[in-house]
Amino acid sequence: MALRPNRPQSRSDQLAERDAAQQDGFLREVDDALRQDEMLGAMQRYGKPLAAAVLAGLAALAGYLWWADHSKQQTARRGEDMTLALDQVEAGRLDAGMRALEPLTKDGGDGSQAAARMMQGGILLEQGHKDQAARMFAAVSADSNAPQPYRDLASVREVTANFDTMKPEDVIARLKPLAVPGNPWFGSAGELVGMAYVKQGRNDLAGPLFAAVAKEKEAPESVRSRARQMAGLLGVDAIDDVAKAAGLGDAGQAGPAAAPAKP
Repeated sequence: MALRPNRPQSRSDQLAERDAAQQDGFLREVDDALRQDEMLGAMQRYGKPLAAAVLAGLAALAGYLWWADHSKQQTARRGEDMTLALDQVEAGRLDAGMRALEPLTKDGGDGSQAAARMMQGGILLEQGHKDQAARMFAAVSADSNAPQPYRDLASVREVTANFDTMKPEDVIARLKPLAVPGNPWFGSAGELVGMAYVKQGRNDLAGPLFAAVAKEKEAPESVRSRARQMAGLLGVDAIDDVAKAAGLGDAGQAGPAAAPAKP
């Protein structure tokens, strides 16, 4: 079936459609103008504070990036200074090693300064300047900005340097908090406290302490060996497995069955 042709718009319909289109365009122009006025007003009202905030943020970012790069360079330089000092000390050039550590003691971070001063104290001991070394260790021990592990080690090194001239009770007071199993410095601190107990005639306290140090797996073997000997002298068994300590292993427990058969 053939479709009926569309009815052509009348003149009035055409005029109405044109007026509607013109009205819609006018409204859009008014809306755009209003938006532009609002944006202009917002920029005039908030533009300066917003620009200041943006500039402040950019300045903060630039400052952080500079600080991060500067810190990285400083850390690398400190590492180089420490390596240079170690090389000098290992080569026996103690004076040169001492000089190489000077920048770190002044411009390094808290950890770097403490490590450098501890190394300088060790150099002074190596050179025979025990009193100066003890003062250096005492300064690190008393430095509240130094990391605690360095302060504890400095206390042990200071007491070690001054042990012969210190009263036993002073040694005990300084190191007893460190002379406990599980503390990183238990071996060295426990040995010194044990010797102080011996000076006091408190073998009942010294023997068990030496035995505990001898059994401390994290302590240096030289410290454990000395502690084992001292515990034995004081009548305390510091060896849990005698056969193992003698190097016999399981064979030490074999008993008569391990003996060769008689022909």
